[in-house]
Amino acid sequence: MKQLLPVFALLLCFSINAQVTQEIFESYKLQERRDLQYYVPENYSKEKKYPLIVVLDAEYLFSTVTATAEFYSRFHGMPEAIIVGINQSKDDLRYEDCGFDDVSGLPTEKGKLFFEFLGQEVIPYLETSYNIAPLKMIIGYDITANFTNYYLFKEESLFNSYVSISPTLAPQMETRVPARLSATDKTLFYHLITDGENSKKDKQMPVLNTGIKAIENESLHYFFDEYESADHLSVVTYGIGKAFDNVFNMFKPISTEEYKTQILTSQEPVIDYLTTKYDMIEKLFGFRKNVHLNDIMAIYAATRKKEEFESLKPLSDLCKKEYPETMLGFYFEGEYYEQIGEPKKALRTFEKAFGMDEIDFLTKDMALEKIDALKADFGF
Repeated sequence: MKQLLPVFALLLCFSINAQVTQEIFESYKLQERRDLQYYVPENYSKEKKYPLIVVLDAEYLFSTVTATAEFYSRFHGMPEAIIVGINQSKDDLRYEDCGFDDVSGLPTEKGKLFFEFLGQEVIPYLETSYNIAPLKMIIGYDITANFTNYYLFKEESLFNSYVSISPTLAPQMETRVPARLSATDKTLFYHLITDGENSKKDKQMPVLNTGIKAIENESLHYFFDEYESADHLSVVTYGIGKAFDNVFNMFKPISTEEYKTQILTSQEPVIDYLTTKYDMIEKLFGFRKNVHLNDIMAIYAATRKKEEFESLKPLSDLCKKEYPETMLGFYFEGEYYEQIGEPKKALRTFEKAFGMDEIDFLTKDMALEKIDALKADFGF
């Protein structure tokens, strides 16, 4: 085979449903044909960017991952994603693909080729075929979960989200992973999931968890879940939904718990929470998401609860941009001037708000009440 780029010379392109296909991939690196599965959103658009999810052990995990992704994108705020599954159960390929040396803990020769197969063939092919967002997730189970860690050791990690389900860890992995995660300066999500059956006999897992928990690195977002009632097989269904919850949480509107435990307790200006949230969305998903009205109201409520009125001015500027036809921006700006002792500016600003569309709880009557109160108090 002379071509360096992967080609689909043979296609077994039968639809499982409207979005999922299976194909045979001719690999130059492996010098063999590999069975892959693809999930592409039914309404895929070249104008949008899509997170990429790579699923190892696809015969076991792919259907659960795709069902979870479809459910979350439809009902739970997650963006639609493109998913590729690598089939590895036939002839126990998973042990060849993801095997490691029992002494050094490094991949076998076949493992090194499989590493390059994903990084230099499969993912580049998808990036040229679809509009892929910066967020790339890899999911593995057991020995394939251990294998995902090898991508951490590249100078520039291929993935920025790792879901490791009950990994069978290679020697020294429990110390190598924390050391690498502590050194990263890129935003990275690492989710470690274990089951009650495995955790009772696994001596490396507690060391790995403790080591990662001890890391002080703002770029790292670490999650650990131990499901004591799950065995080594059922843990898959327990863990994937929670992993999606954690990684894609920022895409959802601010929740009541988030408001109470993160915004109200933060020492930073409350507007910074909103700015950071949407900057992170743009960085990871490749587009600027419109600010949800729920999030604006949560930040507004926090400015009043914490009496942090300085955040009202940048919040009002944001509202003028996001909701330009409504009262939001000028009403919040009027409150800002009112709180800093600028009644004339407050009056003029509330008058502007009165002439704009009502939204949510803000009504023209509320703006009029502010106007009348300022005139009565200051004799304007």
